[in-house]
Amino acid sequence: MSEPIPLESFYDFTQISTAFDVSPDGERLAFVTAESDQAEEKRLTSLFVVPTDGSRAPHRLTRVPGGSQPKWGPDGRRLAFVAAREEDTERRVGWQERDEDEEDGETESDADDNGSNGNNGDNGDEPKSQVWLFDLSLGGDARQVTEFDEGVREFDWSPDGDRLVVSARDPTEEEREYLERRRDGGPVETERLQHKADGVGYLDSVTTYLFVVDAESGDSERLDDAYGGGAFEPLTGMNPAWGPSGRIAFTSCRLDNPDDTMVRDVYAVDPDGGNLERWTDSDLAVNSPTWSPDGDSLAFVGSDPKNWYVPTQLFVHDGDEYESLTTELDRTLARGASPQWAGDETLYVLVGDEGKTRPVRVGTDGTVERVFETQGDDRAVKGFDVGGDAAGFLLSHPSDGQDLFALDVADLGAEYETEPASFTRLSRVNGAFTEEYEMPQVRRVTYDSDVSERRSDARETESPGGWEIEGIVYAPPEFDFENPEEHPLVVAIHGGPISYDEPEFRFTHAAFTSRGYVVFRPNYRGGSSYGRQFAETLRGRWGTVEVEDIAAGIEEMVDRGYADPERVFGHGFSYGGIAQGFLVTQTDLLTAAAPEHGLYDLRSAYGTDDSHIWTETEYGVPWEAGESLDASSSILDVGELSTPLLVMAGEEDWRCPPSQSEQLYVSAKKQGVDAKFVLYPGEHHNVGDPDRAIHRISEILDWYERHDPASE
Repeated sequence: MSEPIPLESFYDFTQISTAFDVSPDGERLAFVTAESDQAEEKRLTSLFVVPTDGSRAPHRLTRVPGGSQPKWGPDGRRLAFVAAREEDTERRVGWQERDEDEEDGETESDADDNGSNGNNGDNGDEPKSQVWLFDLSLGGDARQVTEFDEGVREFDWSPDGDRLVVSARDPTEEEREYLERRRDGGPVETERLQHKADGVGYLDSVTTYLFVVDAESGDSERLDDAYGGGAFEPLTGMNPAWGPSGRIAFTSCRLDNPDDTMVRDVYAVDPDGGNLERWTDSDLAVNSPTWSPDGDSLAFVGSDPKNWYVPTQLFVHDGDEYESLTTELDRTLARGASPQWAGDETLYVLVGDEGKTRPVRVGTDGTVERVFETQGDDRAVKGFDVGGDAAGFLLSHPSDGQDLFALDVADLGAEYETEPASFTRLSRVNGAFTEEYEMPQVRRVTYDSDVSERRSDARETESPGGWEIEGIVYAPPEFDFENPEEHPLVVAIHGGPISYDEPEFRFTHAAFTSRGYVVFRPNYRGGSSYGRQFAETLRGRWGTVEVEDIAAGIEEMVDRGYADPERVFGHGFSYGGIAQGFLVTQTDLLTAAAPEHGLYDLRSAYGTDDSHIWTETEYGVPWEAGESLDASSSILDVGELSTPLLVMAGEEDWRCPPSQSEQLYVSAKKQGVDAKFVLYPGEHHNVGDPDRAIHRISEILDWYERHDPASE
């Protein structure tokens, strides 16, 4: 067996952000990495630039930690980005007019901190996110462009490169006073229905506006009619996009009760704030507006605001009306996908297709074509951008890492037996890791979704038969798929449920397989990438068809000889935790389980999480749809529980509040079931800093070993 990968090697692990930018001439690509600082026990981001011809290794631009959203200016020599840095020296030196508060040592920025996204302002002494700019033709450090008290959320360049459009919060005087009280530990006061959001905290009423900023002087002008709104605007932003014709597109919700809907509309406004127009009819949840090169058309991503199982689609507004170009494809756009124009009549966009993220080429006439044949079936496209004649890819391969590549746009749709000459690798950020340690083997498997014989009758289902389910298997390097020996199995269940698994590079997978585990990731019904019907089968019926598919997959792993039926362990985050709650109360398939950051009582989750709109659109409100909510709450079946549980949660997780995990944990203990509860202080719906990421994996591995019949 291969040597176990030391968990501490996570500190040497580098991640590349999915948000990167290819320069307008296609010659360079700017990207952001996250690396671990062991002394400060946190992840630090840095900005890099690399030529798309691969002629040299990536060059680190920033030596000061922090940086996101890199965007090239139209001239291709300037690169702007968002970062929370100490104030630019040029803005600090020399005589400046100061008011009395500033003379006493308290600046307006210090007093009015509330975070750029509407949180409670606990980081009052920390610098705010501003736009910074490199002039790569001159060299030297980046200079600060903006100076907003509440920071900048996002930005875009004007067509001539002289100005920027940014989104920033702009509190009234009364709101400033409230923010100051909150910073000083005062109470949360709100009248908002959407009163909190995961990763942001408790929300306030401060409005976000668009501002036009001079790129040289930093002078700004607020566009009074271009303001944000909506339940999740603190998470999604306003998506400002400045088009070649001079119009600025953005998203907002202007309905009577914007906190009670997922609707977001596209608006367009002139740079002077005039001529505001709404371009959609409040029938979609819109994001990522992107102008065509001639500025006559606007592409955007649209999803159904009342049914998230409907595939997200690519829309184009031609100046008069808008329509979906991907309805007939019956595949969802990938999460975070942004339309990429390659001419005025052709777009590229990432879709989820049969358990794989891949690009498709879409014509404005509605033609859709799958492209990028060189991707194969064992790589995932995690990011994609087009600039000039070059396409940039962030590709993830289970054994080769997650890195950046470039390809001529002309070669995207070519048919070839070998990789085209223009296909170029640009980075190898974890090369030392993949060379030092043996990486997992990966196979796709398919199986029928017949109901497991070992499943209890706790849930009655009326699911249609005949479904073929696909899963991804990660195996130790020495594993023989043709003549397998039984191994302990980790059933790793994806979140969502509107999501899917595909072969990709993950530290956790390698840590498991290097310790002799086979990892099985089932693409159960309710997930995406297999069409609307496949996904919608689970709507309003959590704890039914996905349990059938996962249970049948476990038995498939046993029947193939991959897994020891007495050594099957549960693993999964978010809906992966929710699904484990159903598995351990409806089956005896799991030897031990580790549900993380899940929901187990949908009635009590309502109002304590940030997802009341999703709950209502799928089930209804608790006082009207209590029976349906109860039917999808595993906490009510804990009387059937016997599986040992390691229950994990984040203290400030507002997507799946920690009280849900505490309910499951206490209920298990009350039943006399071996259980352990782990809470990560200050964490949201994730586990952030490297020490905690390592601790999390260690706890899971220890739990499996503690309950493994083969352990001494």
